[in-house]
Order: sequence, then C-alpha cells, then structure tokens
Amino acid sequence: MRAIIIGAGRGSRLMPTTADSPKCFAEVGGQSILDWTLEAFRSNGVHDICFIGGYRIDKVEAKYPELEFRHNTNWQHNNILASLFYAEDLMDEPFICCYSDILFSPSVVASMLENEDDIALAVDTKWADRYQFRTQHPPDDAEKVTVSNGSVTRVHREIEVDEAYGEYIGVAKFSRAGALLLRDYYHQCRQAYSGGPFREAVLFEKAYKILLLQEMIEAGVDMAHVDTEGEYIEIDTQEDFDYARQNWTTKHLVVNHG
Repeated sequence: MRAIIIGAGRGSRLMPTTADSPKCFAEVGGQSILDWTLEAFRSNGVHDICFIGGYRIDKVEAKYPELEFRHNTNWQHNNILASLFYAEDLMDEPFICCYSDILFSPSVVASMLENEDDIALAVDTKWADRYQFRTQHPPDDAEKVTVSNGSVTRVHREIEVDEAYGEYIGVAKFSRAGALLLRDYYHQCRQAYSGGPFREAVLFEKAYKILLLQEMIEAGVDMAHVDTEGEYIEIDTQEDFDYARQNWTTKHLVVNHG
C-alpha cells in the first residue's frame, strides 16, 4: 500500500502561518502537520509515500528528501481533484490518499488498511462536537456524508447537519480495482467537462475531489465508510490551528493493534 498526500495549495485562510511555508508545515504539539501524517502512515507499515506539492514545494523537498514528489505546477488555477491526478502514474497499485492540512491518528490508517472494499472513505462520526468551536468554518463547509447498509450514499457540503452520518475527513483508500474506477471516471468527466462547469464547480479544473466521488456514487459505484469517533482535526483557519494546538496530543500516536 502506498500513500499519496495532496498538498499543493497555499492555505491562504491560515495566513500569516503560510506566508512563506506550505500549510502542512504548521506546527502542532511540537511537530508539523506533515510529521503527524507521516507517523500515522509509517506506524502502520506504509513507507511508500508521495507528496503532491505546489506552493513552496521546495521547502518540502528539502526537509523530506525521502518522499516521492509530484509537482502541481498549475496549483494556483486548479483544485484538489486535479492535484491528485498529478500522481496518476502511482495509481496502478492500491493506495490511500489524504489532504495535507489534517491531523488523523494511526488508528484511522489501521482501520482503512483492514477494510477489504475496493473504495473506502474515512468518516468522523463525532464531527459535530468539533464544529461547536469552528465559527470561521461552519458546518455548511463540512464534506458531510449519508450512509446506508455500510455504503456511502452521498458526500456533499449541502447535506443538512441533522441528516449527516458524519464528515468525510479527506482520507480515502482504493484497491487496484478501485483505483482503476477512479481513473476511468476522472478521464470520462475530464473529457466531457474540461474547460466548463462540473457539478457545483465553475470549472472541471476547479473541482473538489468529493464532486467526482459523488459522480461515481450516483453511477452505482459502491464506497464503504470506515468510521472514526474523532481522532481527526482539520486545520483550515487560524481558529482551527489554535484549537488543534490546544486539543491534539501525543496520545493520538497510540496504535491499537487489537
């Protein structure tokens, strides 16, 4: 299993922290967000790791030379979905992808690795607890999910809070077959919508990853949900950053091997 970390954007909402460094360099509990991410993967035996960078990728390359890199040279004009596909050449094997501005525990990775479905999304079922403290990033911004019989039925920001099962945390696992489906649907949609709007995105190139996932769900592709009760914090704003520094501790490094 390999990991692909999507980290090309600047993270302007976290200024001035990101004035001269990528968002994943923000420090929580004595180490960077990226350090926490690498520990979550490596503690579960995932050492084949690619970082997709854009803004100040040079800093990441200099500090983490052991990683494989893909450079999103157009990061100022595209979004997460397009960024992910700069590493398409690495999708010929099973992989886990994640956003670079999130903290998640090793147990999340362990649960994803244990899942045997072709596509699985990590979902925080205690997401609403954290949103009590997110005035700058309200629940309307959350990538919420609904589920039925173990499968995700919808992933969308517009899901009503009281209808949401949880929040998709940005961590997804694809088997070889799941990766092939992801690539096929991406290219189908790219061919059909490139240069124009795609679902809620004004341009296909500006689409979020969840828009393609929802397109696939509506086409009948099954996606499992792997639940975590917390063990996750998104750092999108200065308010999130302050919350993380107060609430994320080294206890999250404990791996439950059962």
